[in-house]
Amino acid sequence: MDPLSDLLALLKPKSYLTAGLDAGGGWAVRFENQPGAIKCYAIMDGECWLVVDGEREVRLLAEDCVIVPNARSFTLASDLGIAPVPARDLLGTARAGEMVVHQGGGDFRLIGTRFEVDGRKAQSLLGALPALVHLRGATHQDVLRWSIRQLMFETGEARPGSSLAAHHLAHFILLQAFRLYLSQHSEDRVGMLYALSDVPLARAIKAMHADPAHPWTLPELARRSGVSRSSFAQRFRDRVGETPIAYLTHWRMLLAAERLETTGEPLAQVARAYGYDSENAFSAAFKRVMGCSPGRYARMSDRAR
Repeated sequence: MDPLSDLLALLKPKSYLTAGLDAGGGWAVRFENQPGAIKCYAIMDGECWLVVDGEREVRLLAEDCVIVPNARSFTLASDLGIAPVPARDLLGTARAGEMVVHQGGGDFRLIGTRFEVDGRKAQSLLGALPALVHLRGATHQDVLRWSIRQLMFETGEARPGSSLAAHHLAHFILLQAFRLYLSQHSEDRVGMLYALSDVPLARAIKAMHADPAHPWTLPELARRSGVSRSSFAQRFRDRVGETPIAYLTHWRMLLAAERLETTGEPLAQVARAYGYDSENAFSAAFKRVMGCSPGRYARMSDRAR
């Protein structure tokens, strides 16, 4: 797979609610913090304000798309002076694929999907994203809106194959949203995701992802990128926020965490799979990146299942 596909696969996104809101008159809805969730919305008709807690208000227009990637609470409203209705009261009983009508509807329509992701990995992979990803006027944005509409249709209709269609659409929606965002906002931001739009860095990252157990060195990665060693090292640190070798360690530990969660393999075997002959060296690196020992991480995964 390519690096962006690798990143999204580790998040294990799945759609567990896709619904819409059709509001009329003066209205406001409050969405509370939901850890381990990414929300993606498309504005179909009308306009509204969106305020993520701690951020400035944003005006949303018809055909805009937005992503709230870090589980922050936010408010949608026609008028920010209106006391908001809790979303759980308005949408909590909505069926998958349902368009919920609020105050007669007719003035504003939104459709969206809420994804459940692996929260322990989400911060490492998405932590550099802003509290709100606002997509306006992006090329191919119509594909994202169509995908959300189709997901609503598939989850709302008991058609043959709907579960499989919804599963693939959910992944495609997140992929397309991040593609659009990176195409617009990659130049001045720092983080793992943003480096993927930098062609020389993307070559090195792709090589590390393709063979994470290889004992990569800075000169070897610079040759893969096609730029000088010093330029590569500085460029990587500026765009990713860490050195190439630190990134490699970070990526290895995310993969190891996935393996610990899903395989039950002995620690020594997991360590060797990602280039470590010493269990102690692997355990120290894992704890530094993931915040706990490999054994504790595996036990927490067992309790979560």
